[in-house]
Amino acid sequence: MSEKYVTIPKDNGSINISEEVIASLVVNAINETEGVSGLANTAGNELAELIGLKTVQKGIKVQFNEGKIVADAIISVQYGQNIVQVAQNVQDNVNSAIVSATGIEDSEINIHVSGIAFK
Repeated sequence: MSEKYVTIPKDNGSINISEEVIASLVVNAINETEGVSGLANTAGNELAELIGLKTVQKGIKVQFNEGKIVADAIISVQYGQNIVQVAQNVQDNVNSAIVSATGIEDSEINIHVSGIAFK
């Protein structure tokens, strides 16, 4: 992931937050969500190319677009869980983590479910 930053202007300067920091927040929020098996590291190349992932292993892409945070994540869901509900919970948890850590409320969280994990 290239080193790009979102800049938050303040009266006495500015605060710059890198994509890597936001990606870490996203990964942590995903891992804490019930029903998520994990980040998908075996996603097909087509899905990865579609959302522009350069490193499929991570399963995360973060971009800054005019002060807005755009995060894409490829996850797998545990068998027996409601896929839509788990994905919604991931969106809510990721958004909450971003807002609480950065104060930036304008974000777009895209969750791509690529598989089901059986125990």
